[in-house]
Amino acid sequence: MLNATAEMNAGELRTAIKRLLVTELNLKGRDPETIEDDGALFGGGLGLDSLDALQLAMSIEEQLGVRVPEGDEARAVFKSVRAIADYVAKVRDA
Repeated sequence: MLNATAEMNAGELRTAIKRLLVTELNLKGRDPETIEDDGALFGGGLGLDSLDALQLAMSIEEQLGVRVPEGDEARAVFKSVRAIADYVAKVRDA
């Protein structure tokens, strides 16, 4: 797991998620700093697909220690980097 994830502030968590996106999904040539907090991850945004979603869910579980829901709930979580960070923070604080 990423170091001290439970103590990360919201900005640090979003940065960690951006790095995770780039490294785990092999977004070659993509700088994590250029990924927008509220930008779409699928479709017209980063252009991720369902296989990317599965890989991302597994990476979040491994690196951040949070289980990602399936189906419609997952769509809401994977809407943007901010949505993922908000979900991770909410689950951790529960």
